[in-house]
Amino acid sequence: MKINSIGKKIVLIFIFFGIYVVSSIAYSKLNFFNSNLENEKKLVASLVSKELNEVMINTSKSIVDKVIYDNTVGKIVWDGLTMSELSDKLNRSLGSTLSGTGEIFATHSIELGLDPYLAVAIVLQETGCKWNCSYLVQACNNVGGQKGSPGCNGGSYKAYNTLEEGIIGYLDNLYYNYYSYGLTTPEAINPKYAESTAWASNVNYYIGIIKAT
Repeated sequence: MKINSIGKKIVLIFIFFGIYVVSSIAYSKLNFFNSNLENEKKLVASLVSKELNEVMINTSKSIVDKVIYDNTVGKIVWDGLTMSELSDKLNRSLGSTLSGTGEIFATHSIELGLDPYLAVAIVLQETGCKWNCSYLVQACNNVGGQKGSPGCNGGSYKAYNTLEEGIIGYLDNLYYNYYSYGLTTPEAINPKYAESTAWASNVNYYIGIIKAT
């Protein structure tokens, strides 16, 4: 009888031990599953957030492009010219690396309220892009001789990822650091923009060429 009693106790102990082991394994797997589920939820949430941001950015850009289109196509925007005509006129003075970029200069200049002839004339003076663009334009997309970081090949002049970024950056700089302070002519801009006193005369020369072409 004692042996049977001890045997029963051993069997019960093994049963309880087995239940404990199975429960532990199940609990561990459940935690692992929950952890993976949470990670997947976070990943999905991150992807959804990224996609929503991209949709919002693209939608905003589309709205801005449409507003610009609706308010410029077929309408006089500068010097008796439509946006298309202005772009073509600027393109006739932009050569080398800047060939065909007249539309970027035209649209962003009009958006900011800049004189597009002046904006392009300064670029021609700074870069030589009437004929052959300077190394700074070709290597680092810097069209206005702007300084800043990241530096072009480690130098003091700023490097841009794309030519469009360089043009937009230059036009923004011209507007926010010169135009907004009332410096709207070559003569007014000269002392702050360049050391040479002949700079304004050279810019006016290019303005004359742009207008005549």
